[in-house]
Amino acid sequence: MTVPFARPVAHLLSMADLDPASIEETLEHAAALKAGRPPTTAGAPLAGRSVALIFEKPSLRTRVSFEVGISRLGGQPISLHDSEIGLGVRESVQDATRTLERYVDAIVARVRDHSLLEQMAEVASIPIVNALSDVEHPCQALADALTLQEQLGDLRGRQLVFVGDGNNVAASLILVGASLGMNVRAVTPTGYEPDPSIVERAVLIGRGTGARIELMHDPVAGVRGADAVYTDVWTSMGHEAEQEARQRAFPPYALTASLMANAPDAIVMHCLPAHRGEEIDSEVLDGPRSVVLDQAENRLWVQMAVLQRLIRPRRATLGYPEPVQLPLAIGSRTTGRPARG
Repeated sequence: MTVPFARPVAHLLSMADLDPASIEETLEHAAALKAGRPPTTAGAPLAGRSVALIFEKPSLRTRVSFEVGISRLGGQPISLHDSEIGLGVRESVQDATRTLERYVDAIVARVRDHSLLEQMAEVASIPIVNALSDVEHPCQALADALTLQEQLGDLRGRQLVFVGDGNNVAASLILVGASLGMNVRAVTPTGYEPDPSIVERAVLIGRGTGARIELMHDPVAGVRGADAVYTDVWTSMGHEAEQEARQRAFPPYALTASLMANAPDAIVMHCLPAHRGEEIDSEVLDGPRSVVLDQAENRLWVQMAVLQRLIRPRRATLGYPEPVQLPLAIGSRTTGRPARG
C-alpha cells in the first residue's frame, strides 16, 4: 500500500513538530488535494475512521474546515463543545483522552491553555492535533504557507512581515517561515514581542534554511520591502483584561492604506475573524491585494493533508474492507488568481 508521507509524526502541537522536509511534503499534498487530484492512498484514506473535534473556544473556520475535510477523506467527524466534555473540570484531561482513544482515531482540540494539549499527548496512543492554543496555531500557519506559495512561488528569500501582537499566530508563522527559508519580521509594540523561545527556535532553524528572523518596533520601517504583510486581532481570546492597554498601544500598527503604501507590492494577510477599523481597515481587507479568503479556504486542504499524515493506514492489519472511492475532483471552488512572481 502506498502512503503519501515518508516521515510519520505522532502529534501536531507545534509547527516545530514538523521538520522542513515534512512541511514541504504536507504542503505539496495539500496543493494536490486542492487541485482536484485524489488522495495518494487508494480510495478514501479515512474510511472507517473517526476524529473527535474538541472546542473550548468559539469556531467558524476551524470547525467547518475540519468537519468537511474529514468527511471528504471518508471519515466521521465528532464535534464536542466545552460544556459537553469539560476538560480538567468535569473529568481529568487524562481520563477524557484515554476514553476518547477507545472510540476515535485522532483528537483535534481548540483549547485555551496549551498545557491541555501536552497533557493529552502524554497519555494518548492516537494523534493529537492543535487546532489553536494560547501558544501556537500550526494549522493556520500551514494554510498561510500554502497561500504564500500560491501567490509568491518559491518562498526562499521572500519577506513576510507580521504586524501587531506577537501572539500564537505570529509564533507559528515565524516557525513555518524559518522552515521554508522565508525571512520573517515581527513588528510589534514594545512588550508585545513573540515568545523568545519560539524566536530562538526559529533562528536555529533559519541557520539551516537561510531564513532571517527579525524583531522590530517601527511599523513604517518594518513593512518596507515586504512581499506579504500579515496582521491579527490586537486582543486575542483570553487577553480581554488587557484590552484597554492594548487599544492605547496598537493603533500605529493598524494595516491602513497609508501604512501599506510603504509596501506597495505586498499581499495582505489576516487569519480572521477581523476587527475592521482596528487592526485592519476595510479598504485593505477587501482590497485587491488581500488573500484572506484564500487563507481561510486553505485551512481545509492543509488539514486534510495533516490528518492523512497523522492517521496511518491500518486496513491491512485490521481487515478493513476496501473503501469506496472518493470523487476524482474534490478541488477548490475558487476561480484562482495568478501567482505573483
